[in-house]
Amino acid sequence: MTIVQINAVYEYSSTGRTTKEMHDFFISNGDNSYVFCTNQEKIENNIFKIGNTIDYKSHALGSRLLGTQGKFSSLSTHRLVRQLKSINPDIVILRNLHANYINLPILLSFLAKFDIPTIIVLHDCWFFTGHCCYYTDDNCYKWKTECNHCPILHKYNKSLIFDRTNHNFTMKKRLFEAIPRLGVVGVSDWVLNEAKQSLLKCAKIKKRIYNWIDLSVFRPYDSNELRSKLGLHNDFVILGVAQFWNNEKGLQLFKKLAKEFPNCKIVLVGGMDSSEKLPTNIIAVGILSGLRELAEHYSMADVFLNPSVQETFGKVSAEALACGTPIIANNATANPELVGNCGFVVDNNDFEQFKTAISNIMAIGKKSLSSECVTRANLLFNKARNLKEYQNIMSDLSSLGSSKRSIP
Repeated sequence: MTIVQINAVYEYSSTGRTTKEMHDFFISNGDNSYVFCTNQEKIENNIFKIGNTIDYKSHALGSRLLGTQGKFSSLSTHRLVRQLKSINPDIVILRNLHANYINLPILLSFLAKFDIPTIIVLHDCWFFTGHCCYYTDDNCYKWKTECNHCPILHKYNKSLIFDRTNHNFTMKKRLFEAIPRLGVVGVSDWVLNEAKQSLLKCAKIKKRIYNWIDLSVFRPYDSNELRSKLGLHNDFVILGVAQFWNNEKGLQLFKKLAKEFPNCKIVLVGGMDSSEKLPTNIIAVGILSGLRELAEHYSMADVFLNPSVQETFGKVSAEALACGTPIIANNATANPELVGNCGFVVDNNDFEQFKTAISNIMAIGKKSLSSECVTRANLLFNKARNLKEYQNIMSDLSSLGSSKRSIP
């Protein structure tokens, strides 16, 4: 089988890691696998770069001025289509396309015209809205019927002047409905159920497949050496992980918790403004060098706290579970289904409930939950099993039509 993945990045960040791991799996399985992305400078191992810096900046400027993310990058997308014609894929898998590099009408019209089985992976909600990637924090559900008069126009993918959300919504609906063999994969039950109420309800196959975790890396490690290095010793440790810490990511919550629990230590993994003033019991370790080091930090903590209220999956939570660390998370979006019985969910950003949940973990101890955390991670986030589910949906989608058609 010949498979193409298109994603903003390769290897970098959670979607980039997922893209790479799927690519490696397909190659090891004997398939012809290709990846198109924006961050690969050299063509190697069937990984190709889309566009260039000038194109990305032009797309970003056009999107901000006109409010039409996904309507620029015409030349680079036509070049991509020519490459796809040469490859003649059996399946195309679309991930993050809202990063100023793809012309959505050109790409989707091509997939529809030649009846190429297409799988959309919902790492966020952009595919079925007229503008945004997330909406729960703003309590906007216009996407269920028709986006217009967007209340969050100036947030991510911001438009500075025009509200084109109705145009974008109508365009996406028309383009996706035209693809004869369209499949939708939600990376959680939550996002799949949202998609079933959206313009993507036209998809022939809709299925939840959790993101996977590399369980050979994300597993419990002995933490004595790391605790000694960080000066933690027998302290109760609360861990937070983000690409970059600011108040939107929950930094203010961790500061408040540090003052409320002065005898605990809080460790924050990820980038942070060097001018940020932190309480003395918060340790900012910065960006870690590799996945093994990240897994060791998960293993070292007594509890992992995820302050997000907008998670289509929550890979950091899954990784924490795999390392035997219980979770405290907000009772929103995909958070509860990941936590299960391996921690606590709290009403969104209710500080008193966060305090109570931390105290409960202190009382029962991490060890009482660790084994169940690891078992849950192995059950839900097994890479081989979840990739097999992708193979199944690819086979089912392909079988809906006639035999493979050559593209002239």
